[in-house]
Amino acid sequence: MDVKQYISEHILVFDGAMGTMLQKKGLKTGDLPECFNITHPEIVSEIHREYVQAGSDMITTNTFQANRFKLEHCEYSVEQLITAGVKLAKQSGSKFVALDIGPLGQLMEPMGTLKFEEAYEAFREQMVAGEQAGADCILLETMSDLYEVKAAILAAKEHTKLPVFCTLTYQEDGRTFVGADPVTGTITLQSLGVDALGVNCSLGPKELTPVVEQILTYATVPVMVQANAGLPQIREGQTVYDVTPEEFVRYVRPMVEQGVRIIGGCCGTTPDFIRGLREVADQLPVVSNHPKRVTAVTSGTTTVILDDGVTVIGERINPTGKKKLKEALRSHHMDYIIGEAIDQTQSGADVLDINVGLPEIDEAAMIAEVIREVQSVSNLPIQVDSSDIAAIESGVRACNGRPIINSVNGKAENMAQVFPIVKKYGAVVVGLTLDESGIPQHAEDRFAIAKKIVDTTATYGIPKEDILIDCLTLTASAQQDAVLDTLHAIQLVKQRLGVKTVLGVSNVSFGLPNRPLLNSIFLSAAFGAGLDAPILNPMSVDMMKAVDTFRVINCQDRDATYYIEKYANTDQTTAAVVGDLDLKDMIIQGRKEEAAVKVQEMLQTIPPLDLIDQYFIPALDVVGDRYEKGKIFLPQLMQSAEAVKASFEVLKANFSEGEKTASKGKIIVATVLGDIHDIGKNIAKMLLENYGYDVIDLGKDVPIEKVVQTAKEQKIQLVGLSALMTTTVKNMKDTITAIRDAGLNCKVMVGGAVLNEEYADFVGADYYVKDGREGVQIAQRLFNE
Repeated sequence: MDVKQYISEHILVFDGAMGTMLQKKGLKTGDLPECFNITHPEIVSEIHREYVQAGSDMITTNTFQANRFKLEHCEYSVEQLITAGVKLAKQSGSKFVALDIGPLGQLMEPMGTLKFEEAYEAFREQMVAGEQAGADCILLETMSDLYEVKAAILAAKEHTKLPVFCTLTYQEDGRTFVGADPVTGTITLQSLGVDALGVNCSLGPKELTPVVEQILTYATVPVMVQANAGLPQIREGQTVYDVTPEEFVRYVRPMVEQGVRIIGGCCGTTPDFIRGLREVADQLPVVSNHPKRVTAVTSGTTTVILDDGVTVIGERINPTGKKKLKEALRSHHMDYIIGEAIDQTQSGADVLDINVGLPEIDEAAMIAEVIREVQSVSNLPIQVDSSDIAAIESGVRACNGRPIINSVNGKAENMAQVFPIVKKYGAVVVGLTLDESGIPQHAEDRFAIAKKIVDTTATYGIPKEDILIDCLTLTASAQQDAVLDTLHAIQLVKQRLGVKTVLGVSNVSFGLPNRPLLNSIFLSAAFGAGLDAPILNPMSVDMMKAVDTFRVINCQDRDATYYIEKYANTDQTTAAVVGDLDLKDMIIQGRKEEAAVKVQEMLQTIPPLDLIDQYFIPALDVVGDRYEKGKIFLPQLMQSAEAVKASFEVLKANFSEGEKTASKGKIIVATVLGDIHDIGKNIAKMLLENYGYDVIDLGKDVPIEKVVQTAKEQKIQLVGLSALMTTTVKNMKDTITAIRDAGLNCKVMVGGAVLNEEYADFVGADYYVKDGREGVQIAQRLFNE
């Protein structure tokens, strides 16, 4: 019986923490746990056997960090450590062995420098080695970035035959570090074809209960939960967890009763915890989950559910009839395209259509680049719009989240090309009611094509909720008799097929005067016929008035809250277009190129330092405030920081000699000895530099004496230390102790995924920071004093 069949009939029990057990058995601070597979195989084997004896069905290999980036300076290769790790797990006597794969430890583009294909290759290397060594499945765990997860899942699906389980790690605010919520994570992961999904690490089972409930609401595949044994605490200099095995099991039991199919433990859990879970698995029956079946698309942080009402798809990033956009694509002027994305996002679009089809450009390469750039400034899902098959797959592959593919039509050849891509990437697809004979005039004929498309999707295993039908708008100027047939066709599709509908509305007015008026009336009629997702210009006042009004009528805008806020005592007679933006707005919106150009202009009348104080800092304060309140997420925060960085490059050339040496203060940042993670440190560095501080980045795995020596030589007032692993917290403490023993008059702030206020007190830090934004606030207070 393979693992997928086993889950269909049983509750599957995973093991517990490996790191916790290794520390108890001699793992030294800063050592790579994976190296024990070769240097101390007897210890790893003993831990595996203890978990099997406690009742684990699935043993997880000791390979969490065994990737090319984290093993850069290790004497053993990825293949050696994974092969040894799988071998030891298989010798434990467990029913199944999971190849354990964690995050790569670097930020993906556009937030960081790690390219999608680089991540893909790193994961491929691990997975091929794991399959060859005999693993039964792949476990992607402790993930926070859905884009990184996508690279991993594709590597698994394209290079192995192993089932894939994936768990994300959610923070106390209910989102991952990068900003994904449980609904977005669940819909995205299952659309990519994982065989089980869920949550692990970060919190205890009590705190994870609301997250698990959201996952169960939408999960169409088995759900997996591996919580921590509560939150870490320091007692007598040791890391301990505050949840007992009995309490842990008490909170996991209701999860199984609600439909969770796979249970295990993460940080702080031991064989005693697994023994309790074994009893739960043996006592409770398998419960079938009954998730909501919805038509939904996602970005890396946001879900749009089309069942919830009207969904506006912004049409502006399409070169048809747009001279400026054509020129931007030809000249590679990305900031213009980014501007279109920002404007539509702010004007009320729910999804952004992206079409870059020009005969003289490489469409497949360009659409991928444009999608990555757009998703760096907007958290909206993407509609990949192309008739070129290579461009469709390139665009869908580049998307972070679950996109719409626009489009497929009723031609047999076209369906045979597009539907495999839809299935592989789990996308939603738009079906056009045209075939080899063109666009039928009459509604019944268009319906017949729609039915053929829907029937064909079933043969590919594509569910009905993942299909949108476009009944196609014809021009009232040239095909007036056919306009009402479009509306009738929408009615037929809704009544007989029960799928969602999409429509390019503005086509109706080509060749006629006062197009916005005609478009808005036709849009209203289409809503009455059952249109779900209009493709339109969200910066058109007339169009958005029709949308906002209908959302009141169909109860989407409850109590007309949005309508009243937008239209009460407000003049809405002018076009909803973005006018001339000032520098502050450009930074807030992440418009890098435009901000740099604006700075060059403003330098004619405003001194460089005044620009920093009057525009840069206030803009970053707004962005930071929105980030703290959950209105924007890490990608948008980083893009605004990049806009400031680009602007600073312009300023540097115009600084006077005195200004060139001016700094608000020097700050050291470093990831402590033994820790090779630097995501948090790099984010903190960029934000601190944006606020005018001189940041000395010592890198990762930094020797204690290097921190002390640099602080002494540079007369540093503030040191920022980062650690991601509990095993390296002691090195953080030793570094701070060495700073104090050297008599240095500097303050120390600490941060990292495993840190909290209690840890900060334990290591002797002056400040604990939960993110880079708090680091800036501490620096401001310190240097102002």
